[in-house]
Amino acid sequence: MYDVIVVGGGNAACAAAVSARENGAKRVVLLEKAPKEQRGGNTHFSGAIFRFVFNKVEELDRFVPQVEEEYPGFHAGVPKYPREAFREDLMRVTEGRSDPELADLLIDASYDTTCWMQDVGKHKFELARSVMGIKVGNQYKWPRGAIVRTVHEGVGLSSTWFKTVEAMGIEIRYEAHVLELTQSESGRIDGVVVRGTDGVRKLNAKAVVLACGGFETNPEWRTRYLGQEWAHAKVRGSNFNYGDGLRMALDMGAMPWGHWGGCHATPIVSDAPDYGVRNLTDKTNRLSYHYGVMLNVEGKRWIDEGADMNAFTYAKYGGLILKQTKGRVYQIFDSKVLDLLEPRYKTSEPFKSDTLEGLLKQLDIDQKQAMKTLQEYNNAAERGGPFNPAVLDHLSTEGIEPAKTNWAQKLDKPPFYSWAVTGGITFTFGGLKINKEAQVISTGWKPIEGLYAAGEMVGGLFHYNYALGTGLMSGSVFGRIAGRSAARS
Repeated sequence: MYDVIVVGGGNAACAAAVSARENGAKRVVLLEKAPKEQRGGNTHFSGAIFRFVFNKVEELDRFVPQVEEEYPGFHAGVPKYPREAFREDLMRVTEGRSDPELADLLIDASYDTTCWMQDVGKHKFELARSVMGIKVGNQYKWPRGAIVRTVHEGVGLSSTWFKTVEAMGIEIRYEAHVLELTQSESGRIDGVVVRGTDGVRKLNAKAVVLACGGFETNPEWRTRYLGQEWAHAKVRGSNFNYGDGLRMALDMGAMPWGHWGGCHATPIVSDAPDYGVRNLTDKTNRLSYHYGVMLNVEGKRWIDEGADMNAFTYAKYGGLILKQTKGRVYQIFDSKVLDLLEPRYKTSEPFKSDTLEGLLKQLDIDQKQAMKTLQEYNNAAERGGPFNPAVLDHLSTEGIEPAKTNWAQKLDKPPFYSWAVTGGITFTFGGLKINKEAQVISTGWKPIEGLYAAGEMVGGLFHYNYALGTGLMSGSVFGRIAGRSAARS
């Protein structure tokens, strides 16, 4: 008999297990579906950036104490990030649909939870320079909110969690495929049925926390909920997330909640593998499109590449890329911006030419239309400004559709470069309804006793789009709450 069973092996599951143990649960078990060498869910593949509230820059010092020595002027150059700014960002990208109760809980607990991860979880942090730091002259500029990540990114985040879990005496079972929830005659969830290396067993517990991700790996569910174009989508992360936890909770009468037709999908290199590769983690991402243009195979621009900072558009644009013909587009840059491209671009060889015509000849694209599109873009570009990569600079186009509203420099400095990209799915937005104690709510609008959820299984936070760093922050916040609630139930 366990006090708490946690299903999953990523950031949210580990946070829940640690929190349950910290809050008095003596017997806690973590059931990880994957074998040990593939543990960690999507967390292993993440950039491990955490978006959280800080009312003054000095509140970051506990996470990055040497930062001023490494980056002189850091404290003066970083904008503070009060709860109002976080809420504005979250509501803007979700078109005002983020569940207000969950959004407030996430935002208000974000800083304290990050401190808890450092103090109890034993995580170490650093600036997310390679992804979010933008060098302007001799100084780095930082966008608001998403500045800090764990050391060694998702690999470090996952390995540190497991070290902490083990150090706290929490049992871990690998290759433990949970098949269903069990319940007592009173209706309380009292355990799980799990298929492991020793066969099928029932494990009993006072409470169960589901933190085993969404359904992004499941082609049948992707087609059903996201649409036909998602049937062959490449999966950026874990190849174990088939929606098992969602299915077994729905079987118990849990309420579906949030945007089941939405997901986090990222621009990635078009020849990326079908599933995440452990040693590549997130290095297939190609997120600097806002400094160039994107052409589909018909040779046309089809979206405003500079609508916002890429931290607020990348999770939506991956899905929009997938909806283009052949699920592929070409990001095109000139040499003026080459130093601004995130380092991950260096993990694959681009197409390259001293002329735009020569570049287009190398691409599987309507070359005549593509050349016309680029000429029209150059004629319309560089209105307003001046160019400033660190802010919305309003250097825009005029007289073409779609417009490019920021960073619209001409493509006029050779050599020219192009990367072919597709959309890679990261996680799905549809999930379960929970309350502020992370209890799963039934379709009868009452909590299901003994059942809690966290991480990507929580529905309602994200709709249409996503702001960089909120997913892992949500996993930690609601994982901590779920573990605490389960231990006290």
